[in-house]
Amino acid sequence: MEIVIRPAKKTEIDEILQLTAACAKHLISKGIYQWNEHYPSRTAFESDWADQSLYILKPEDTLVGTVVLSDHRDAEYDPINWLTPLQSHCLYVHRLAVHPNFQGQGYAQQLMDFAEHKAKTEGYVSVRLDTFSQNSRNVKFYEQRGYTRLDDVYFPKQSEFPFHCYELVF
Repeated sequence: MEIVIRPAKKTEIDEILQLTAACAKHLISKGIYQWNEHYPSRTAFESDWADQSLYILKPEDTLVGTVVLSDHRDAEYDPINWLTPLQSHCLYVHRLAVHPNFQGQGYAQQLMDFAEHKAKTEGYVSVRLDTFSQNSRNVKFYEQRGYTRLDDVYFPKQSEFPFHCYELVF
């Protein structure tokens, strides 16, 4: 089966919210309080869709994963000591999620391969992202992909714990 990652349709936002809710429930069951009732939100996904930065991985009729790929830098990232200059042309990865029923099958790798390929072919100098410091699986995932851990950011509505920022320079 060919894996196709494509821009999401606005009508798929409800399905994406169901996927991220399943992920949040799964994380909470493991004691990882990364996502909650405030995040990720419908408003965020609607904005991502409007910006044409919301992508899905949906082989056949089952939504397996989603990711946001944007060149918009959130203000929370301004104090970070990035490897490239702050104003560089960078691709930001947000809200990457794979439904718990499909985790451990390489789908997150495929979403990141897609993100990195997009960044390279569209002339970005790096990929930047953050991941929850208490999610050791994600921390290991990005470090094994060659991302460099930088400073931390805090999202008070999400957690008292920090989110590690990472960058991969091409």
